[in-house]
Formats: sequence, C-alpha cells, structure tokens
Amino acid sequence: MPLTFLLIARLPDGGAEAFDAYEGAVLPLLAEYGGRLERRVRSLDDGTEVHLVGFPGEQEFEAYRNDLRRAEHAHLLERSGAAVELLPVRDLTSRNPPSGR
Repeated sequence: MPLTFLLIARLPDGGAEAFDAYEGAVLPLLAEYGGRLERRVRSLDDGTEVHLVGFPGEQEFEAYRNDLRRAEHAHLLERSGAAVELLPVRDLTSRNPPSGR
C-alpha cells in the first residue's frame, strides 16, 4: 500500500546551510526506493522546511531509512540543529476539492 509522509523540519538560525547539504546528499536516494519528493517548501525566514514524500510501500520506506549512505551524512543533519517530525498522512483532495475561492 502506498505511503505518504509529511516531514516538518524546524531549523535554528544558521542551520539551513548544513540542512541543505544533508538534503542534497539524501534526497537523490529516494528514487532508488521508488520514493518521490512531491513538494519541498521553506518558510521565508528559513526557520521551517516541509516535504511531502511518497513511497510505494512500507518495505521501500524502511529500506530508504536504513540506507547506509543516509547514515554517512547524519552528521550534517545533526550539525544543522534541525528538529524533524515525520508524520504519515493521507490525501483528502479528492474528498474535498478546492472551492476556487
């Protein structure tokens, strides 16, 4: 069953550069596991970044999370000081289409 996650990263002042380096190393790995970055946005003050990420299933997600190349770059995430929250989510768009207002 496909999985979708919302990742919320709270970045302290000065943390964006190290966080960008981490993301630059690990986001390209998504495709190897059938993952896709649907959306990546950051607040104007560089304090919060949000990703919407999908995987074909739990097995692919876990394989991505356990990829040793991610672990090799974990020091960048730690150096960024980011507080990361990962939430499984579901799409409600088809149930409540935008009203156009």
